[in-house]
Amino acid sequence: MSLACRSCRSSKLLPILSLGKTPLANALLTRAQLDEPETTYPLDLVFCPRCTLVQITKTIPPETLFRNYFYFSSVSDTILKSACELAERMIEKRDLGPKSFVVEIASNDGYLLKNYAAREIPVLGIEPARNIAEVAQKRGIPTIAEFFDERLARKLVIEDRTADVIHAHNVIAHVADLHGVVAGIATLLKPDGIAIVENHYVKDLIDHTEFDSIYHEHLCYYSVTSFKNLFAVHGLRLVDVERIPLHGGSLRVFFQQEDGPQTLQKEGAKRVETLLEEEVSWGVANVGFYAEFGKKVELLKTELLSLLKKLKSQGKHIAVYGASAKSTTLLNYFGIGKETIDYVVDRSPAKQGHFTPGTHLEILPPEKLMEDRPDYTLLLAWNFANEVLAQQDAYRKAGGRFIIPIPELKVV
Repeated sequence: MSLACRSCRSSKLLPILSLGKTPLANALLTRAQLDEPETTYPLDLVFCPRCTLVQITKTIPPETLFRNYFYFSSVSDTILKSACELAERMIEKRDLGPKSFVVEIASNDGYLLKNYAAREIPVLGIEPARNIAEVAQKRGIPTIAEFFDERLARKLVIEDRTADVIHAHNVIAHVADLHGVVAGIATLLKPDGIAIVENHYVKDLIDHTEFDSIYHEHLCYYSVTSFKNLFAVHGLRLVDVERIPLHGGSLRVFFQQEDGPQTLQKEGAKRVETLLEEEVSWGVANVGFYAEFGKKVELLKTELLSLLKKLKSQGKHIAVYGASAKSTTLLNYFGIGKETIDYVVDRSPAKQGHFTPGTHLEILPPEKLMEDRPDYTLLLAWNFANEVLAQQDAYRKAGGRFIIPIPELKVV
């Protein structure tokens, strides 16, 4: 267990859920690696009553997790649409132009920054995965293949590259050195700049039994309260917040310099106040709110395994859609493997031809569903359910059915 909370350093961390020992979620295997032993790590979720941050206890070195990465944001139409809409909104609201500067931390393949670049707004991506940074650079997005921290921020400031807008989407959950990253944001942000942070909302995770969002890359799970507490330490004021549907329910939070001019409208402050009050009412600081999570996970496990066992007893063929990090957690914790699943399909060419961690299921292109026509497909990229169901309309019309496990088990 971690010796202290990653945010407030408190040593009083209360257990919520243990998912045993699992392989790293994105450690996909080549065929040659299938006979080699896989390393597994404890996956335990805890709660800090002092600052309300929910987090796992084990920290895997970032160099191990992120230097070569399989997740490309541009694979998802949903992510692309959300990024485009947000960029266009920021351009208009903040009157961004050729003299502005936009930075994204963990910028992936340039999926978001390309929207600013298309409007001739200078951008910089910071992406530690070298293979993905190379893709972004080939697409014309200037990208530094490094981990972001206060040291890198200071270097950019010396180069007179302070930011009007900083994006940090689904990255603050991934960093062990929280204070180094947030201090870097505070250092790099202009006095009147805006930092936009997106991450999974811990309330949605608990309410909808989204336990598969727990894996070793996701060190922390945030509420508005825990976000506010963390960023305030570094002089960043929470000025607006939105709940968005991405990834089964996320927060989009907006920060500005505490001592800088507030450039957002009063409605933002009202939204912050309202959500903070809501969190008090549902018990954000009370471990009791999180205590039933384990029971809900076990109930889902029983229901899903029962359904799969019934289908297999009827001679049905079952595939999986989504070689995601989420799928690694669910398949390994529920013990679902080759005895039940024929193969996995995924839209990302980078994953195709590999095998899933722990369960060793082959990953094939989505076209395999129409070629093979399995009776059922377990949709483990459930957070993109509408997108996937639309893409697989032909398979469904041919009789294929999808099993969606989360937020509630159903067959469509």
